[in-house]
Amino acid sequence: MSLAKKQDQTVAVPNDLEAFWMPFTPNRSFKAKPRLISRSQDMHYYTPEGRAIIDGSAALWCVNAGHNRKPIVEAIQKSAAELDYAPAFQFAHPMSFELASRIADLAPKTMDHVFFTNSGSEAVDTALKVAIAYHHAKGQDSRTRLIGRERGYHGVGFGGISVGGMVANRRFFGAMLPGVDHLSHTYNREHQQFTKGEPEWGAHLADDLEKIVALHDAATIAAVIVEPMSGSTGVLPPPKGYLQRLRQICDKYGILLIFDEVITGFGRLGAAFAAERYGVTPDIMTFAKGVTSGSVPMGGIVVRDEIYNAFMNGPEHMPEIFHGYTYSAHPLACAAGLATLNVYRDEDLFNRAKKLEPYWADAVMSLKDEPGVLDIRQVGLTVGIDLASKPDAFGKRGYEAMGHGFHEEGIMLRGMADTLAMSPPLIVTEAQIDEMVDKTRRVIKAVM
Repeated sequence: MSLAKKQDQTVAVPNDLEAFWMPFTPNRSFKAKPRLISRSQDMHYYTPEGRAIIDGSAALWCVNAGHNRKPIVEAIQKSAAELDYAPAFQFAHPMSFELASRIADLAPKTMDHVFFTNSGSEAVDTALKVAIAYHHAKGQDSRTRLIGRERGYHGVGFGGISVGGMVANRRFFGAMLPGVDHLSHTYNREHQQFTKGEPEWGAHLADDLEKIVALHDAATIAAVIVEPMSGSTGVLPPPKGYLQRLRQICDKYGILLIFDEVITGFGRLGAAFAAERYGVTPDIMTFAKGVTSGSVPMGGIVVRDEIYNAFMNGPEHMPEIFHGYTYSAHPLACAAGLATLNVYRDEDLFNRAKKLEPYWADAVMSLKDEPGVLDIRQVGLTVGIDLASKPDAFGKRGYEAMGHGFHEEGIMLRGMADTLAMSPPLIVTEAQIDEMVDKTRRVIKAVM
């Protein structure tokens, strides 16, 4: 590095946007007309100029308790002043055990063991590794095949994009992991259009797993991974009976069932986890996002006791699984997680979301007759709104809608190709729901 460059680094350049290569963002378009936010509180972001932006998407599906909640902020500050870092390899701090116990209490019965990561992507790769290692521990070394689902999103690690089914996330990165297959996705507009909650049609699609078993033999399959509700592909609620049927087939063949609850966990569907809403207990469950309400990065998996116990053998001085992360169970993340769970409990936010769902459903479905709206799918406090694509530019209408919402209407929407998604913080009021729907209505009219 030149001396001149070193000297230049001492000068702040707040208006230089070039150095940051932004993820999942068209960098050139963004930097030509940035959408900058500088602070947040409760249901709102604020631009550097002080303009309020109502958060219609809980940021990236994660700020379930609302922004900058005082108990969470104070817990993070206190932890930073007392314990900046503690290794999770061979040592530990008390908050990691307390948070693991609190999460296990929220999980379905018999799911009592938690492994911490730093993100949903790491949680997914951890779940996949644990699934294969579990079968190895049981003497079933042939069980290495992983089954994902079309249109699924499981993060951006190589494991996650291999079992994932979103084409743009896969096509530039080579051959993926070997030994992966995919179930059909569960969406059919003809049979499911404008459905509130879980659609009646589609449970039979779970039988795709029977076909995959017939092709590969059950003795080669380690696990099936699905999102209970597929979020990042545009909000695809599970058909009634679909998840129950997947559980039955997995049990029939000794295949582990993994629920990716990175989005659906911590109240998004009106329960601690989607597993509770649907009455289906997976073998492994991933979590992230809402565990700290997005305040500090954290993720993890919860596993059935049977899986944990399968590893608890061999010499007691040796690690039972050679896996983990430098920042697993970071003290700041654990402090944030404990404070966040307290907010959920003290404000009864999971039940609050459940009670708000009918009002939310009616409000968002009022957009069905707006120009260019092809479908609306709603479950819990989420919604996906499909807009007609421009003839010559797939995805551009959704991108324009997101930008118009921010700059002109003061709302943060998620734009996924030509689908708009909303998933507000669980503290949202009925009046704020009405405000978000009115703003979204004007956005749709403006871009069609």
